[in-house]
Amino acid sequence: MNNYINIAIIGFGGRGTGLLQSEILPMCERDIRVVSVCDVYEDRAKRAADIVEKAGYPRPAAFTDYKEAIAVSGLKAVVISSAWESHLEVAMAAMKAGLQAATEVGGAYSVEDCWQLVRTYEETGKHCMLLENCCYGREELSVLNMVRSGLFGTIVHCAGGYHHDLRGEITYGKEERHYRLRNYINRNCENYPTHEFGPIAKVLDINNGNRIMTLNSVASCSKGLHEFVMRGEHKDTPLANVNFYQGDVVTTILKCQCGQTVVLTLDTSMARPYSRGFTIRGTNGFYCEDNYSVFLDEVHDDFIWSQNGMWGNAEEYVEKYKHKIWENYSAHGGHGGMDWLVLSAFFESVRTQTRPPIDTYDTATYMAITALSEQSIALSGATVFFPDFTRGKWYHRNDIEDTMFNLDKLEPFADLYQY
Repeated sequence: MNNYINIAIIGFGGRGTGLLQSEILPMCERDIRVVSVCDVYEDRAKRAADIVEKAGYPRPAAFTDYKEAIAVSGLKAVVISSAWESHLEVAMAAMKAGLQAATEVGGAYSVEDCWQLVRTYEETGKHCMLLENCCYGREELSVLNMVRSGLFGTIVHCAGGYHHDLRGEITYGKEERHYRLRNYINRNCENYPTHEFGPIAKVLDINNGNRIMTLNSVASCSKGLHEFVMRGEHKDTPLANVNFYQGDVVTTILKCQCGQTVVLTLDTSMARPYSRGFTIRGTNGFYCEDNYSVFLDEVHDDFIWSQNGMWGNAEEYVEKYKHKIWENYSAHGGHGGMDWLVLSAFFESVRTQTRPPIDTYDTATYMAITALSEQSIALSGATVFFPDFTRGKWYHRNDIEDTMFNLDKLEPFADLYQY
């Protein structure tokens, strides 16, 4: 009997194929085995099986129906990188089949879907880990250490965004068989909140001493994608007549139980450089990703009126407060090493049968932002109340384990008295 972690991978567009080639196949040198692959497009499923076989490993079974893919004997886990709409459906089916699930990021389509995910975990004991790789970024983890060391004082406000020019990917959705196109045509919401919110959630101890209470979202008009279409190759196609429902800029405000506010921004359909806008504001200073700076009270006072003089100074702090996860890690793989680390965290939880560091309650919470933002936008920015998916356990979690990839405080209780 071998000790391999036999896995299925569902979905082989650009993201799934990249994870397979750059992250998962190198992990097969240890104890991972890809025994089942699936995509709704047969050519993609076959290509994935070819990639595994050409890498020198046994050819996995290939399917177009995920239900067949997760029914393969001997599986222990499933990695889901399919279209957004299918993430939770596949995850819950896998959990009910006795498998640990990991799903790529994206928002939920209804709050009820998130509740069903939580109930599935509570009934099966199998977690669904969100593969929110930005939680494992070098800078994000160093900032987490800065916060927990008290460098910035008491944290009052955080901000972040998904600032990414995706006009080409969206408008070529038909040619590339990409799900973003249909979402931008039919939905208006904060559709990709977790890259920015994942690291913030760990900074603010969400679901582990703190929780989100309310959400408000507003969306700008939608002009960027149409104008992009009319300037390009699609101007003489049916896409020129499409009215994109998705607002160009969506602003979401969260209010937390312990008093902090969070602003999330979606900005993906106009010209701009990439940024996640990670910003932490405390009573003694701040971290700002966009100019890569740290400002501290009584340390950087000379720059109050000439802040560009301190731009770029964050590196010394990032290095000084380097997280233990990065101490002996040479970044490799996608997104500066974050992909490798988040998958390693998932497989380690499968290997050791421990709670994953981004667990089902976190997954439901992060993904619910999308569904709730859609409600708030439809009500002209009205306040909507945020569900407590932990059912009151957020302030006394007793299942936090000190594993090598843990991101949560082990003893968060005393922090409640700081607010």
